Amino acid sequence: MVKMKLKCGLLGERLGHSYSKQIHAAIATYEYELYGVPREKAAEMIKSGEFDGLNVTIPYKELAYSLCDELDEFAKEAKSVNTVVHRGGKICGYNTDVFGFMAMTERAGISFCDKNVLILGSGGTSKTARLAAKKLGARSISVCSRSGEINYDNVYSLSDTEIIVNTTPVGMYPKNGECPIELARFEKCEGVVDVIYNPSKTALTASAEELGIPAVTGLYMLAAQAWRAAEIFTGESLCRSLIDRAVKAVWQDMTNIVLIGMPGGGKSTVAARVGELLGRRVEDTDSIIRERFGAPSDIIKEKGEDEFRRIETAVLAELGRERGLIISTGGGIVEREENRLLMSQNGRVYLIERAIDKLDRSDRPLSFDVHALYERRRSRYEAFADVRIDNNSSVDAAAEAIVRNFTDNQ
Repeated sequence: MVKMKLKCGLLGERLGHSYSKQIHAAIATYEYELYGVPREKAAEMIKSGEFDGLNVTIPYKELAYSLCDELDEFAKEAKSVNTVVHRGGKICGYNTDVFGFMAMTERAGISFCDKNVLILGSGGTSKTARLAAKKLGARSISVCSRSGEINYDNVYSLSDTEIIVNTTPVGMYPKNGECPIELARFEKCEGVVDVIYNPSKTALTASAEELGIPAVTGLYMLAAQAWRAAEIFTGESLCRSLIDRAVKAVWQDMTNIVLIGMPGGGKSTVAARVGELLGRRVEDTDSIIRERFGAPSDIIKEKGEDEFRRIETAVLAELGRERGLIISTGGGIVEREENRLLMSQNGRVYLIERAIDKLDRSDRPLSFDVHALYERRRSRYEAFADVRIDNNSSVDAAAEAIVRNFTDNQ
């Protein structure tokens, strides 16, 4: 890690959900702050020279481009600047987003060479994607926008599309779950890139996963462009492994730990212990339902299971879009397929397994035939889960296994 006393930061308008500070902290030790500045003051800050290095994000990238005295190749071609330094009395602008995009697709194994590429969106990030696709050797590049020649009414006519890139905010927090297109209609698609990084799995990339299409979201791009900016700030060549270090730090900070499994399997108890070990907030879907609507058993008895499942899904949707939680779910959460994306969009899902004869069957209105219930749900539990955790010995053993797995993976 680079050790320097430099003053750096991120300039934008609204930066409440930015991970840039954490990413740069994983790469170097220079001072890095977030500067949320109104539009009328943005130019003054870029020109001020009160910083050693400044990243620039929406909506000031084109403004930064117009103010620079010198530009690197990518900035010139994209007509967009996201990194600024003052050097020799001049404002020098760079575009590290193009590098970040190319690094992300390379790591994901998604090749653009001689491919027909469709880019959704026509804004600044679209320009970055277009330039990167060109540099990566795309055969053709088409741009879809709401009012363009290619739009969401006729986009499916591009039947030879092989790579799809989403540069729109559709599906981005807090509007998780929205998808800009019907991916299945592009029968030749062989790669999907979504520059959104929150949530870490979007509806678009989840759809790609279901169709067996390689897909990636934008966290690696975010870290890679920051790594390149850090090289510019410091004037040093940095180890590329620092990109992975930054990605892991952010991934662990934003990713929820979600527990699923049979009723009475100990999910709530294990979740509480994991929360203690990691210092994280713990939420329980059944507890929230009980607090807002009454006991789950009463809802099922009085209004039926369908109504209870509807409420359960709504609560999971609320929790699933958040970050850094421990979430314990009800045993029947897997009954609805739509819940899979709700829990995995920002989560790593752990199946808590306990022998049938050890399950706590008190207040379980759906557990009158626990063996039949388990057989009905088993394949769903396994399909929803990323990791299976044995909970037949002790709560501590199960909780520690989750923590080990979570901290060792990304």
